[in-house]
Amino acid sequence: MQALSLSPPLLTSPPRSLRRKSSNTFRAPRMDRHARISSLFPPLLHRDLALELASLMESRLGSDLLPSSVPDNIRSFQNQSGASFGSLDIRYGAPGSSVDFLLESWLHCKVPTGAIDITTLLVYQNDSTDAPHFNLEFIQAGPTSLVLLLDLIPRRDLSFCPDYIDTFYQGTNVDKPRQDLEKLPQVVPYRSPSLYIRSIWSPTAILVSVNCGEGGAMQMEEIIKGTVASAAKEVLGIWLERCVGTGTGTEMGEEEQEYMIRRDRVVKSKSIEIDLSANLPRLFDPDVANRVIAEIQKACAR
Repeated sequence: MQALSLSPPLLTSPPRSLRRKSSNTFRAPRMDRHARISSLFPPLLHRDLALELASLMESRLGSDLLPSSVPDNIRSFQNQSGASFGSLDIRYGAPGSSVDFLLESWLHCKVPTGAIDITTLLVYQNDSTDAPHFNLEFIQAGPTSLVLLLDLIPRRDLSFCPDYIDTFYQGTNVDKPRQDLEKLPQVVPYRSPSLYIRSIWSPTAILVSVNCGEGGAMQMEEIIKGTVASAAKEVLGIWLERCVGTGTGTEMGEEEQEYMIRRDRVVKSKSIEIDLSANLPRLFDPDVANRVIAEIQKACAR
């Protein structure tokens, strides 16, 4: 799980505590994703791009996804001052789908250095296929700084499965978007402080930090609209075309499938421990953070 890859230097002290909202008997109809996110969060180009990608994903998956059942107090939450707020939504895969669940996380948080915006789109697959999971995350700490984490997360030990590499990485040319991004002078590699987290990425993962320097907000906009958007759409397109649905994976024996299932469970639980449990309470009141984490743990334990 890479739902919240937070950088420690940005989190030197916690924001103010979050206040529980009182529950009302009347519940207004749920807004669609674009209206809900646009009403909750300040406009950002990376968020607009993520909304476009989420819509493309949802349109392609269609009946593979069940309607959301996430409670309203998790689909939107905020701290007492209203300066920090977030939204989490999870949609499970329908019977017969290769999708386990689709997770969307949207955060805007006040931190001592200003504000940090974190947007995550994550799709975990189930054991009907060994095709990679999909992971996209934007971490933006200002108008001229952006971290992009984009990958088709492998579900096999690649050193033992050269055919898997050929099928999902070499044969799809998924490494080209990474190469294109790393040609930009504003782009440098990003390294997670967690060695465990680093170990789950594929060899073609796009793990970069885009830094445009003082006064480079317009340049950042051009990069997001251009190379970043192109890379994200290309990788998502490859995943939707080559990794979704029954029959998309490589052949597995019973022992291989059991090993993959155990591996998926470890990756999910360990990533929650490293990313969410350690960092979300530093951004929001522990009670609210625990409620959000519990919803994600429920999805990962299926």
